[in-house]
Amino acid sequence: MRKALLIIVGVLILDQVLKIWVKTHMTLGEDIRIADWFIIHFTENPGMAFGVEFGGNWGKLLLSVFRIATVVLIFIWLKRLIEKNIPQGGIIAVALILAGALGNIIDSAFYGLIFGESQYHAVATAFPEEGGYAPFLFGHVVDMFYFPILKGYLPDWLPIWGGDYFIFFRPVFNLADAAISTGVGLLILYQKSVFKDDEEEEEKAPLPTPEE
Repeated sequence: MRKALLIIVGVLILDQVLKIWVKTHMTLGEDIRIADWFIIHFTENPGMAFGVEFGGNWGKLLLSVFRIATVVLIFIWLKRLIEKNIPQGGIIAVALILAGALGNIIDSAFYGLIFGESQYHAVATAFPEEGGYAPFLFGHVVDMFYFPILKGYLPDWLPIWGGDYFIFFRPVFNLADAAISTGVGLLILYQKSVFKDDEEEEEKAPLPTPEE
């Protein structure tokens, strides 16, 4: 449990320090170019991971409630896996997913209360006199990593998209998103050990007998 907690706390600290720095030092849409393929681009995401959103305010509220419920379930699952003493790779995978989910929940739950609204011409301030830009659970998630690794035009012979300009990887994301994606990748690698007991329980369960 100690290693899982260290991973969760470590990811949360790094994620929040980076987000708060970007929020309080960069204007919305501003770029810091580290390399042609590595850009810090400040944007805010009112919806799901990688900029996806749906349903307006009701969708945002349902998403926030869903995130909180999911975090609770993942925590219970992680505790159960630790008690079963599964391989460390599986524990790390679930801990990363939990940490990433928590990191984005903090943004949506509290950033609207803590910060003023980010603008294209002015940096946001913490604890403004006029109050934050959104109520509890309606804050925006801060994203900043932009990796346009590949750029170019698709071959003309391709159907529909032939000749179109493309960028890979286009979505802007944050450290919490990266933790979730890495955790899911590890979970796929360690799925046999993570889900082994559940599969064994299903195999041991008696088959239902037909009614006479």
